[in-house]
Amino acid sequence: MFKIIVADRIAPVGIEYLRSQDDIEVVEAFGSEPAQLAALANEAQAIIVRSESKVTRETMDETKTLKVVGRAGVGVDNIDVEFATEKGVVVMNAPEGNTIATAELTFTHILCGTRPLPRAHASMVAGEWNRKGFAGTEVYRKTLLIIGMGRIGTEVARRAQAFGMVVLAVDPYLTETRAKSLDVEMADLETALPRADYITVHMPLTEGTKYMIDETAFSKMKDGVRIFNVARGGIIKEAALVKALDEGKVAAAGLDVFEEEPLAEDHPFRKFDNIVLSPHLGASTREAQESVGIQIAEAVVETLRGGVIRNAINAPTVDSKTLEALQPYLNLGTRLGTFIQQITPDQVEKLRITYWGKIVDLDAMPLTRAIQKGYLLEIVGSEVNDVNAPLKLKRLGIQVETTKSSQERDYSELIEVRALCPAGAEYVVRGTLIGNANTPRVVHVNGRDIEITPTGCLLMVENTDTPGMVGKLGTLLGEDRLNIANLSLHRSHEAETALAIFELDTCPTSETIERIRQSEGILNATLIKP
Repeated sequence: MFKIIVADRIAPVGIEYLRSQDDIEVVEAFGSEPAQLAALANEAQAIIVRSESKVTRETMDETKTLKVVGRAGVGVDNIDVEFATEKGVVVMNAPEGNTIATAELTFTHILCGTRPLPRAHASMVAGEWNRKGFAGTEVYRKTLLIIGMGRIGTEVARRAQAFGMVVLAVDPYLTETRAKSLDVEMADLETALPRADYITVHMPLTEGTKYMIDETAFSKMKDGVRIFNVARGGIIKEAALVKALDEGKVAAAGLDVFEEEPLAEDHPFRKFDNIVLSPHLGASTREAQESVGIQIAEAVVETLRGGVIRNAINAPTVDSKTLEALQPYLNLGTRLGTFIQQITPDQVEKLRITYWGKIVDLDAMPLTRAIQKGYLLEIVGSEVNDVNAPLKLKRLGIQVETTKSSQERDYSELIEVRALCPAGAEYVVRGTLIGNANTPRVVHVNGRDIEITPTGCLLMVENTDTPGMVGKLGTLLGEDRLNIANLSLHRSHEAETALAIFELDTCPTSETIERIRQSEGILNATLIKP
């Protein structure tokens, strides 16, 4: 049974969905104080919020059960994502539910910044009839610069094109093929700013996007530009916009979001009659609220049940088809990570992961995280998962590098994990899947081709290649009443050594391993529990 705390009011359809699930207990805790929410979180597997409740470090600090925090909306400013990641808690949002609502509000602001209808209405309500005082312009054939061509930016572009506008797009992730399919012109910010009659921003607030539109950006714009922000406060520097409005550089502006919310009563924006302000209404439609409510409810439940993680902020998100294709490799990846950690020294600088075969065509991020998690299992224990593994590795000072290779190998699919140590030593393990059952196999260890199943207890022994060594090892293991399930052996004629990996039904005692290490001809013996 999973317990989900709904800390803020979401659409009734979302609550109804949660209550209809046999394995879900719903606790409605609207308006809970931080201490109350922290107490509830200690017994829950998930928390769902909108923008009112804050899920802080204190909320999550003591919990041992919390797995997911879901935001019924886009922004996660009210959630401590960094600490959630450290705790291994998935943070997810519902970005698609309010796409249309936000795009429509954006274009409403654009039209109000073109034809001063709010001022005309206020004049009419005041009893005036001033036809000459509210002359506007037309959007037809004007150039609209859209900064950020995600879901919302794309929808704004479609509406602008319907009005006959020319659309410039600035987005480092936009491909040329995608731009052509959307019929927009790709541009960089430096060259696009002087060309734009209208500018709208659609990206998250990050270190890279904060104050992206500042005094320098305004200085590059044409006189009479119109600018709009229905994304996140802080992308446009408010002090710079006030200055541009004062100087007449900006003919009109429309803002739904602000650096500090609610907007202060004495904020300079309130003095301008050529700026339209709205109190963060981007997702405030009935359809959007229903959509994000049911979307986040379904996503949280699916994650708790071990299904596809959708719209996660701090974990890889893949579609169900990709996840199904990756599933057999995830187990293999975890075991390879655990395997290599146990055959390397404590000090490792980098993990270099290489993929061959069908994996190359898939999103390998979940697989990379599985390898990272496997590497950390013996170091930090069960608290590590796919969410916090990259952060924990980073804190250990271990870099992770991934490569997809098209070179031919002996196996149609192959994963290599290479550990690079400070002194220059390298340790390598390769694995693949065998047969219809997709059984994981280790097929290469430290330059030696070998084949074993990475389960249970493995004893890896390197010894001088002399007669009687296998028998000696068998005797030592037999004296500890250990049954050998399988043995794989590789001889190196150049080094005159051999590597043997024993698959054992039970693990040897530390005394037995020490006796093996002390035996004549034994160079190294390592117990591995993949």
